[in-house]
Amino acid sequence: MKTLLIVYHSRTHTARLAALMAKKGADSIKKSLAVEHQILLKQAPEVTLEDLVNADSYLFCAPENLGTLSGAMKECLDTYYYDVLGKIEGRPFSAIIGAGTDGSGALRQLRTICTGWRLNEVVPSKILLTQADTPETIQAPKVLTKEQEEQAWEIGATLFALMA
Repeated sequence: MKTLLIVYHSRTHTARLAALMAKKGADSIKKSLAVEHQILLKQAPEVTLEDLVNADSYLFCAPENLGTLSGAMKECLDTYYYDVLGKIEGRPFSAIIGAGTDGSGALRQLRTICTGWRLNEVVPSKILLTQADTPETIQAPKVLTKEQEEQAWEIGATLFALMA
């Protein structure tokens, strides 16, 4: 049985909602293809070395904080970086970054980590902008637009379909 691992960290809900929509997309394809592959949705602090090594495909959903990945997502990836070297090469990944007005720094940082692991970005990653640019709007809970929900759903569905 193959596994799609969706790892997320979120404080204001953008990345969490994106991860949930991506899982819905993957679940939909799983049902339509009638395969037994699994979809594992985990918050970054809960991810284990075994989760990373045993997964066949990855989706990383995280916010951009001050131009980089959120600390919890970075800590998760840092914790296991060297332990998985040479064990997950060639596997597919994609990413969804939640950001106020940019997101490119976090996506660049994540791509650098995935390049080190020799993962393949088979589904183009997305940056979901919330237009939050003041302390109040940055810290406020977020919702996804319909278009952003569809983009996240499509990424999850596509990653799962490519694995099936």
